[in-house]
Amino acid sequence: MANRFKRYGVALAGVIFHLMIGGVYAWSVFTKPIASQTGWSESSVTFTFSIAIFFLGMSAAFMGRLVEKFGPTATGTISSICYGLGIALTGLAIHDHQLWLLYISYGALGGLGLGSGYVTPVSTIIRWFPDKRGLATGLAIMGFGFAALLTGPVAQRLMTTVGLERTFYVLGLFYFIVMIIAAQFIKKPKKGELPTVIAKQANRVSLTDGAQLTANQAVRTRAFRFLWLMFFINITTGIGLVSAASPMAQEMTGMSVATAAVMVGIIGLFNGFGRLAWATMSDYIGRPVTYSLIFIVDVIMLLILIMCKVPFIFSLALCLLMSCYGAGFSVIPAYLGDIFGTRELGAIHGYVLTAWAAAGVVGPLLLSFTHQLLHNYYVTLVVFIVIDLIAMVVSLAMRREFTHVADFASDAK
Repeated sequence: MANRFKRYGVALAGVIFHLMIGGVYAWSVFTKPIASQTGWSESSVTFTFSIAIFFLGMSAAFMGRLVEKFGPTATGTISSICYGLGIALTGLAIHDHQLWLLYISYGALGGLGLGSGYVTPVSTIIRWFPDKRGLATGLAIMGFGFAALLTGPVAQRLMTTVGLERTFYVLGLFYFIVMIIAAQFIKKPKKGELPTVIAKQANRVSLTDGAQLTANQAVRTRAFRFLWLMFFINITTGIGLVSAASPMAQEMTGMSVATAAVMVGIIGLFNGFGRLAWATMSDYIGRPVTYSLIFIVDVIMLLILIMCKVPFIFSLALCLLMSCYGAGFSVIPAYLGDIFGTRELGAIHGYVLTAWAAAGVVGPLLLSFTHQLLHNYYVTLVVFIVIDLIAMVVSLAMRREFTHVADFASDAK
């Protein structure tokens, strides 16, 4: 009975960990105050976020291997130090008016903390919940999606009470303490520690019947390349829309600035809840069907954005698109576990997160460049429809890859 509840303790620690590092999504709260105090342009300050996301995606590949080699507690500790220190040094960069230090502290060092922290709990929680992979990853990654809703108001309050620089000192220390404590509870289940009834349930729902590939074997499969492409397209569409949701709504529907701001907050909720809802649903209908549905919904909602000028319907379409965007993050770890097994899931998940680093650059740049060149969003939305249709075709082709991966695993033995 104790072991049955222990896995929920590990899941809770993972959720708390992601709530801390997910504060990166609240960076926009700091953009104008930093620019005002330092004299830096807002675009220069905003670029810090892009650096952080790039380092998140690229470092996750390396850190994913460390999760498998040294365990999640070790990588969680590394994440605590890097992220906490990166946030604290951001205050020093503002105090000294050193833009390069801002990029190194929040961007590079904080990004390393994000990458190591993002992969720390996910593969571990899946090992504790082999019978509910979607629900488990949905819970953890939902924490990352909701973090901005908590960090934003707290940061605003701190800036008005202790000042901009000290806000980062306080947040850096707080993140470090909470994360390093949570990391001590994120541990892989030992042999015999997982309740027998759960292990039996997991065997019944396994899609690959135990194809336990190493990370090096997994990345050589066509299935991994397909999943990388699907993940990349999903994020490219979602993060591109996130970056311009407010001005797009104002321009295409005549929505007021105030209403658009409210809409942005609401789509943030759909981003967070979508991670849990879609991931939980995937436990019942399967990951291949779920990912196909994600892209079908994407295409339909993008068509509505192009054709509909009614603010309410436009906002609803954006909300559903954001739920699909969040779903991509929460479903992909369970999908990887279904196909490649959990032997080196942390490393495999880390490798696929490089798609996030690439899409984080491509999506916003594509949308902003085409809007600047053509003075409308329609062409970009059409491009998003085309690539989502490609991803949908790939997702349907993924159904045949389960057999191929199982054959690959047999040949590799």
